[in-house]
Amino acid sequence: MVLAGPTAVGKGTVAAYVREHHPEIWLSVSATTRRPRPGEVHGEHYFFVDDDEFARLEHEGELLESAVVHGRASYGTPRAPVLRALAQGRPAMLEIDLQGARQVRASLPDAYFVFLAPPSWEELVHRLVGRGTETPQEREARLATARTELAAADEFDATIVNDDVARAAEELVSLMVDPHPAKDS
Repeated sequence: MVLAGPTAVGKGTVAAYVREHHPEIWLSVSATTRRPRPGEVHGEHYFFVDDDEFARLEHEGELLESAVVHGRASYGTPRAPVLRALAQGRPAMLEIDLQGARQVRASLPDAYFVFLAPPSWEELVHRLVGRGTETPQEREARLATARTELAAADEFDATIVNDDVARAAEELVSLMVDPHPAKDS
């Protein structure tokens, strides 16, 4: 299962709910060159690495997908843990951005892709501004990226509106157990 959506839509919050309430589901931990936000823990929320280490991971093929996001930080999914979880037959979920989802589709076409959407554009802006972790310039860059990401929702197998974290997470888990064979309309 690949979960993607625009910045500030709540991907991390939904993933944290799944992690807490559904320990049977393995969640990938991405590597990133961005600085930790308050409360984020290395190895739990992300693997926080410097630019040189990220470049090494890319160069040695240790990332399933990678991208520079919002023109600033690099993000990527370590390949080995994903393949290990799949080989063990565990339900596995990747929480990544649109660029990463497109790369995963190319390398793992049998994955199921879910787009997490905001209830409205206004709510997305409110969430981004409300978390207070970006400068005004970073917010503008993220919102510009979000417009592009929202336009790509129809590339996904299903869309879940994140109007309530618990409901959205439970819907996601239900899709992992019984994915719909055709695109949702």
